[in-house]
Amino acid sequence: MTKPRLSYPQIWNMSFGFLGIQFGWGLQMANMSAIYEYLGAKPEQIPMLWLAAPLTGLLVQPVIGHMSDRTWGPLGRRRPYFLVGALLASAALLLMPNASALWMAAGLLWILDASINVSMEPFRAFVADLLPEEQRTDGFAMQSLFIGFGAVIASALPYLMTRFGLAAGAGDSAIPLNVKLSFYMGAVAFLGAVLWTIFTTKEYPPDDMLAFRAMKAEKVGIGAAAKEIFEAVLAMPRVMKQLALVQVCTWFGLFCMWLYFGVAVARNVFGAPDETSPLYRQGVEWGGICFAMYSAVCFVFSFALPRIAARLGRRMTHSLCLLCGAAGLLSVAVIHDKNLLLFSMTGIGIAWASILSMPYAILAGSLPPGKTGVYMGIFNFFIVLPEIAASLGFGWVMQHLLGNNRLAAVVAGGLFMVVAAGLMQLVADNSGTAPANAR
Repeated sequence: MTKPRLSYPQIWNMSFGFLGIQFGWGLQMANMSAIYEYLGAKPEQIPMLWLAAPLTGLLVQPVIGHMSDRTWGPLGRRRPYFLVGALLASAALLLMPNASALWMAAGLLWILDASINVSMEPFRAFVADLLPEEQRTDGFAMQSLFIGFGAVIASALPYLMTRFGLAAGAGDSAIPLNVKLSFYMGAVAFLGAVLWTIFTTKEYPPDDMLAFRAMKAEKVGIGAAAKEIFEAVLAMPRVMKQLALVQVCTWFGLFCMWLYFGVAVARNVFGAPDETSPLYRQGVEWGGICFAMYSAVCFVFSFALPRIAARLGRRMTHSLCLLCGAAGLLSVAVIHDKNLLLFSMTGIGIAWASILSMPYAILAGSLPPGKTGVYMGIFNFFIVLPEIAASLGFGWVMQHLLGNNRLAAVVAGGLFMVVAAGLMQLVADNSGTAPANAR
């Protein structure tokens, strides 16, 4: 069917759920490493404790994509998954700050990450389902806008709680009260934002319902789903393979930042001797403000991103944005004033806005009809695989090569982004001129 152009409010409504999803991601990324250290984790243990998150994504995303491609009911195709994921993620957010042991926190992270992925994965396919090709860049940019705005609030919540006079002490718990209250607010925001999208946005039924039902009945069961996912991996479009290399390097860089930035600020900028020091809490809170800063830049830059991409092309736009992110991470090595870190985060925010939109906008035009969900899930392999590699191997790197220097890990993330920016120039974008070797 020919998809009609949607109005700005319609694109707003269909993307609003990402505001809530980002509360889940933002609270997780800004606080989990600190929560682990509050509960007694050593620096070399942190990557392994994060392992459950990417492993979950590796399993959940393609399966949910495959299932949502074959779903149709009163709530449509993708919206049932939005709802189930939001309910489970909100429950995990309520429970997370009450963990009293490392194994509990790691287990709840697994549940939280799985639930967020159940909601988030169909949102990527949602844009391709509802928008014509010429509006997809706008659709993914709108998602970036809500991701940026949601992350600003989520990352800054513990700091704001303290500034407004709420006690930061933990009482009988190792985890401070301001962190607990932030997670509780995140649970409400997650569910509320996703429900807004569910109730304000309708989906298109399959063009041929009889053919859809026949296809759905033809392949059922876990074995058939695994077989189809495997076949889809083997038949990946060339553009997707090219983007995969960019994604792997990009997300290696991001994962280095998320693992160690907050605790690096606490130790290297605030000078906290250990996690029991008041300076440590202040440093972690300021790390959250820095995350809020790059998310705020992401929010603002998302308005300009479609225009820049229209002028420079999506491929060049993404390369330049990644270089901005690399500069931001590399600059952390020479900064000792907490306020100057906010300037570093400007580069990260520019890169983040593009990371959340440009690869997906390029990919959507190269996917076969009827398999958008499963391919969007497979594409996320190239996010979670580098995270798994970092979780399994970066602890050894930290202990034996970097001397447990958290700041060096953040700088390494900047180097990965430089490589990603170079690889982006080898990607063929159907909306623009392909490189000579990508025909």
